[in-house]
Amino acid sequence: MAASAPPTRQVVRFGAYEADLRAGELRKNGLRIRLPEQPFQVLTILLERHGEIVTREELQKRLWPDGTFVDFEQGLNAAVKRLRETLGDSPEKPRLIETLARRGYRFIGALEAKPGRIESLAVLPLENLSGDPEQEYFAEGMTEALITSLAKIGALRVTSRTSVMQYKGAHRPLREIAQELRVDGIIEGTVLRSGDRVRISAQLLDARTDTHLWAESYDRDLRDILALYSEVAQAIAREIQVRLTPHDHAHFARIHPVNPEAYNAYLKGRYYLSQRPLRMVDAVKCFEEAIAIDPTYATAYAGLSGCLSSLGAWGIVSAKEGCNKARALALKALEIDHSLAEAHASLAWASMYHYEFATAEREFQRAIELNPRYPQVHQQFGWYLCIMNRYEEAYTEVQRAIHLDPLVSLYHAFLGMVYFYARRYDQAIQQCQKTLALDPSSGPALAFLGWAYSRKSLLEPAISFLRRACDLFPGSTVIGMLGEAYAAAGRHDEAHQVLQQLDQLSRHRYVTPYVVARIYLALGQTDEAFRWLEISYEQRAEWMVLLKVDPIFDDLRPDPRFKELMKRMNFPS
Repeated sequence: MAASAPPTRQVVRFGAYEADLRAGELRKNGLRIRLPEQPFQVLTILLERHGEIVTREELQKRLWPDGTFVDFEQGLNAAVKRLRETLGDSPEKPRLIETLARRGYRFIGALEAKPGRIESLAVLPLENLSGDPEQEYFAEGMTEALITSLAKIGALRVTSRTSVMQYKGAHRPLREIAQELRVDGIIEGTVLRSGDRVRISAQLLDARTDTHLWAESYDRDLRDILALYSEVAQAIAREIQVRLTPHDHAHFARIHPVNPEAYNAYLKGRYYLSQRPLRMVDAVKCFEEAIAIDPTYATAYAGLSGCLSSLGAWGIVSAKEGCNKARALALKALEIDHSLAEAHASLAWASMYHYEFATAEREFQRAIELNPRYPQVHQQFGWYLCIMNRYEEAYTEVQRAIHLDPLVSLYHAFLGMVYFYARRYDQAIQQCQKTLALDPSSGPALAFLGWAYSRKSLLEPAISFLRRACDLFPGSTVIGMLGEAYAAAGRHDEAHQVLQQLDQLSRHRYVTPYVVARIYLALGQTDEAFRWLEISYEQRAEWMVLLKVDPIFDDLRPDPRFKELMKRMNFPS
């Protein structure tokens, strides 16, 4: 029997193909091939067990554990068929994947071994040599930008910013860090800014052998900082002998000088954005400052668009101040640079809340095509698929986001939401509990946990979790959900107190009318609930996108008023 592929191997090559098992990508002659998640998972398992029979039962346990959303036989057959089509293989005359009737499958293609090659990297947080704590945002921004530049290399897996930031200031053996991050190489360095000049020193080490491979220092004007990132990334690619495809070269060719002051404001915005939602307003101000300094700064428009979309989506600001403005900003960013994945993602997100669903799906797909390793767009696309009642696809996309950036608690919480709207409340509860183990301060996880308990009529724990979420979940949404839980528990006086609280709040800041409709429905006042749903529709309230899947409205779906409202919402059939 042939030996199995080592489980730690991240990139497996066979013929003209290479599969990056960690990033979930398949390439042919260096160019990425679109392959859905489930066929890729089948390929991954077969490669891990190269030369061995993998039974259909084993595939079922790995790919479709209890509670996922697919008929096993139909799903597996479709996944294998799609995989063979992508690889140009045939079940009758297999070169790569052999079928063993009523038993399973076996990968029979020859694997290319390239021992010792660096295929994955982590950029540790660059050390701020200025000694000024106020410059930490700059060092973190340099780290994130270098990660982004390296991640543009298709054949290289680069650990996300979220994962590496936990090692900021940590003095631990590099081999130990590399093992935790499951990477072959480590880049570490320093950054020093003086006025409009910046000096970056970086070194590359093979963490498996503690071998120093490369080191260089760069002294540049901030105006040329983007070119510097490109230069460093390409130098590292040459050192580790990573093949740059024409697509990679095209990425590095699109480099333009930046205004130093605008770039500084942009880096501050990114720094505050990483602390969302607490510093979201500060991020907005910084992106606005960057645009005021340089009105042609496409990434600043995209950053501001993303901030305003998020504020609107969470119900912190109205559609007029949130998604409407975000949509215009995203279009402006694309007018300047149509190849900017972040701008396509921002346009998709804003369009979704503008009820332009076809545009949203098209723009999500374009963003992923431009940058398949952009975890946030996978999470957002998963949310879109969830509200479209396409739960299996939603599950796949959110899992991809988690796969790319496993320490972002929001992605884990959104997976709980997919389970929730699929009416799989036990799994939603379990997933939210896992999220809270990762991040006890996750307001979304607490809120979704409360919603799931509500749907199971476990109203006291629901109320308890929603009360806790009110302090951690921004906006008025969770306050309204708490009022709904009070109403469902028969505590009508407290539900009416919440309605009064929301009314008082609405005189000072935005309150989403959608949750008011839900409270009235839970109180049994159907006509009043419809009145507030109409207000929600007219205001383009953010949570109206849930109308197709929100379980609280299941009893209203036969009502002609609800059917007419759904028709006006223009959901795809």
